Amino acid sequence: MLTDEAWRELREQGAPRTFPERSVMLRQGSAGTHLLALTEGLAKVVCREPGGMVTWLAFRGPGDLLGEVSVFNGTPRTAEVVALTRCTAVVLEAERFRRFIDQRGLVMDLMRQALSRLRESDAHRAELLTLPLVVRLARALLRLAELTSPGLGSDVIRLTGLSQEEIAQATGVTRNAVITGLQQLRESGAVETARRVIVIKDMKALRAWAMVDSKTKPA
Repeated sequence: MLTDEAWRELREQGAPRTFPERSVMLRQGSAGTHLLALTEGLAKVVCREPGGMVTWLAFRGPGDLLGEVSVFNGTPRTAEVVALTRCTAVVLEAERFRRFIDQRGLVMDLMRQALSRLRESDAHRAELLTLPLVVRLARALLRLAELTSPGLGSDVIRLTGLSQEEIAQATGVTRNAVITGLQQLRESGAVETARRVIVIKDMKALRAWAMVDSKTKPA
């Protein structure tokens, strides 16, 4: 991740733009003429296959760069970024961004960020293979809470803009399985739910669910 100072200076290199909820922020297949520095809101990164299948790749929140890979390697975008909530981002022209990174000596910082995202992706694939649904669900909600409320200063966190289908894609299960998992978390007092709203009521309880294995349940 970039330092607070580098992030502030980076944002000064472009112009802010607001993206409505559910709008496409970066389109798959388009040229890497620019990237986005996300300052507000929650977005998802997905890959659309030729047959119409959509593969979830990641959630992104304030402080994340979007679309930087195609800017660096000059290839068309391999994924699409969609605003789950109303998002604000700074639009950074590709050449100006590359010049800024070079002048500030931030290449290694971006490489560390790329490696961190690779580790995140590897960990997610391992979770899909080894952990029960409710554990994966709890971990996904914790990651979302960290994205939308850095530092987790509050024990009550409201997550908006997510459909059950999107949560299912992120946890590798069916929508019906997500409904069952959310019911378990509700009954434990960890969360409350409404249409496209999940309220984390008890962070301690949610963390307990995230740590259990297939043979135990939190007390």
